[in-house]
Amino acid sequence: MSLEIKSQKNRKIIDLLVKILSALGAFIGLFFLMWIILEVLIEGIGALNWDFFTKLPTPPGMEGGGLANAILGTVLLTLLGALIGTPAGLLTGVYLAEYGKGSKFAASVRFLNNALIGIPSIIIGVFVYTLMVVPAKTFSSYAGAVSLALIMYPVVVRATEDMLNMVPDTLRESGLALGLPRWRVTLNLIFRAAKSGLLTGVLLAVARISGETAPLLFTALNSQYWISSLREPVANLTVTIFNYAMSPYDDWIAKAWGASFLIMAGVLFITVIARYLLSRKKV
Repeated sequence: MSLEIKSQKNRKIIDLLVKILSALGAFIGLFFLMWIILEVLIEGIGALNWDFFTKLPTPPGMEGGGLANAILGTVLLTLLGALIGTPAGLLTGVYLAEYGKGSKFAASVRFLNNALIGIPSIIIGVFVYTLMVVPAKTFSSYAGAVSLALIMYPVVVRATEDMLNMVPDTLRESGLALGLPRWRVTLNLIFRAAKSGLLTGVLLAVARISGETAPLLFTALNSQYWISSLREPVANLTVTIFNYAMSPYDDWIAKAWGASFLIMAGVLFITVIARYLLSRKKV
């Protein structure tokens, strides 16, 4: 009896220690997250003004100007990357969840997709650089969008497969029993049932690529001018932050903080919307 009581006490002590360590870990993560957010907010919001959103960058050493071209370029690259990566990711996720269940090929695709998620973004940038930039002999919006799409693709695949697998099989069976072809069951019934989760996955993937710097250094590079062609280098906020933050000019450093605040606010906004849609689906 004494051994059993001692064992119960040990379990309670271990349980308490695990709870304390878990709470401590969560507190440390939350502390640094809030620290980063407050630091970027304090330093960045002061750099935002009308010129920041409407004017081009000034030459080195000259104050004033803005990052209008970089803001437009970031939106363009993100949209192009999403337009390329989203359909491909959705189709692959549909195959894995609906058509390839249990097959060896689907298992291989799933394994490679999981591996692609873990590949550093700079490696993807070098790959696209070799594939598109070197043959074309120029950096371009196309190359930047493809690199972002490759980063986005596996995230959309994983989210699509998981969301479709959560739809009850009875819904599929009901559609097939009515004589609907498999593709219509998937498109009209399964997608409609999982639309909130699918949209959440896409939004989280967009948030994932909106702050990437390394792949754009090798593909889209940067520019001081407005976008004139998708076959030329394009300005973007992340590479601009990289360049401005290391400069000796206080005005450029201030603009780097402002650009950091814009990206952080955008990512937080997209993440909140995605979480809201996911919570609505669960309810």
